[in-house]
Amino acid sequence: MKLTIVVIDDHELVLDGTVSTLRQKYPDATVFTADTKQSGQDMVNSTHPDLVVVDLSIPETVEEVARVDTGIELLKNLMQKHPTLNIVVQSANVRPLVRLKPMIDDHEGGFTIADKNLRRDEMLKKVSMAIDGGRYLPKEMKLGLEVKPEWLEVLRLAFQEGLQDKAIAKRMNLSERTVRHYWTKLQDALSVYPEDDQNLRIQVEIRAREEGLID
Repeated sequence: MKLTIVVIDDHELVLDGTVSTLRQKYPDATVFTADTKQSGQDMVNSTHPDLVVVDLSIPETVEEVARVDTGIELLKNLMQKHPTLNIVVQSANVRPLVRLKPMIDDHEGGFTIADKNLRRDEMLKKVSMAIDGGRYLPKEMKLGLEVKPEWLEVLRLAFQEGLQDKAIAKRMNLSERTVRHYWTKLQDALSVYPEDDQNLRIQVEIRAREEGLID
């Protein structure tokens, strides 16, 4: 079977190395490359590849800086629009992927995570596994937090957009009471409990960043 592969990475040396490795393993494959979220989405939509190998931290466009949030949004888009797409995520930090755990669990295509520091043969094992429809998540992902998407949205709006509960409720079309309930759930999930002289919301933010739930 002749494969079509798309590699998305904004680091030229890493991109070249990944493409070279893939072509040695799959000499008959057609390999396309992209270096931004936008060009990566366009490439996948136009080529309908058998496999996508994507860096977790990428820029939205060539004018912007690489961010993990952008890679998360790209993966979310790919899994929503291409439910059977085989995906390999290359990253030295997998914690942020806990945000997508429910989507990854439901994804019908192969999904593996390859540390950028892996040896060539180990990386190719993850590629082969994904092409075959397999699943590989590191231990820290398997034992990761079970956090609902709406809780993550509360975190994002609070700590990345700086919104207060009233504004969060309006943005999410919820009651303030529901937003406060989500905060309680987040505190439980992150094991953050009231202590004297400590701001509870700040402690939630610190723990959320440590767990990769927000950048």
